[in-house]
Amino acid sequence: MYLYHFGLRELPFTLTPNTEFFYGLPAHQEALATLLTALKTGEGFIKVVGEVGTGKTLICRKLLNDLPEHFVTAYIPNPYLSPEELRVAVATELGVRTTGKPDQQQLTQRIQDKLLQLHQQGHSVVLILDEAQALPKESLEALRLFTNLETERRKLLQVVLFGQPELDQRLAGDELRQLRQRITFSYNLRPLNASEVHQYIVYRLRVAGNKSADLITTNIAKQIHRGSRGIPRLINVLAHKALILAYGQGRHYLLAKDVKAAIRDTEEASTGSGLWRWLCMASVSVVALLWGVSSGDWL
Repeated sequence: MYLYHFGLRELPFTLTPNTEFFYGLPAHQEALATLLTALKTGEGFIKVVGEVGTGKTLICRKLLNDLPEHFVTAYIPNPYLSPEELRVAVATELGVRTTGKPDQQQLTQRIQDKLLQLHQQGHSVVLILDEAQALPKESLEALRLFTNLETERRKLLQVVLFGQPELDQRLAGDELRQLRQRITFSYNLRPLNASEVHQYIVYRLRVAGNKSADLITTNIAKQIHRGSRGIPRLINVLAHKALILAYGQGRHYLLAKDVKAAIRDTEEASTGSGLWRWLCMASVSVVALLWGVSSGDWL
């Protein structure tokens, strides 16, 4: 691969959520600060929503690393679970012993006893669910019932939901209005702007070991921004492919043609051709309309 060629210790643009590459850009730093502030206040539900590839899982992992020591976390990365499976998953994460197929009422009682025990030991418990838009409606309702567990002063369990915009659409339904009312903090994770894309790429290259200031220019970063629409996952894909192309030609810097080729090779990347086709179709329609009026076909 191109590691030695560009003076890198590791690949800078992998798709795994490595917190060593977390860069405190405003969008991500604000999301993390919102989460930490909300959790410290002891509220019930907190929600972070963002499009596919905007960095939700990386922020989730960063949150897990940055929580103060008195927090006990239960992390469920794939929550396509029935209410029964969700209870078992929560119990397992909290260290509650389960054998066979436990009675659901008994399991809920065991979870409550464990939460009370942790509270008495001075711990705060937070349940973090990634890809929360995949939770069945019944499981979302089970989550709400979990947050009924409380003392006179605070909730025994806080819940953080990371999800795609579909999560908001599901929560907008009347059947989930009680859960929706319990969401005290929420944050919408936006894509990066062109300046942030440049900072993001340079930072990841630096963390990976590159010391050259000439590898990527502002204009190249703008091209990657247009192609990726500011979505970090697509930024990584395009930057990785562009580096491969530059390496293949023995260059130590990226050219516009590298990014263009990377964009053409990436299905989700924006080539701008969609807008061009729309403009062409619109022009044809206008011409047809004017021709029809002039020839009297509209009478």
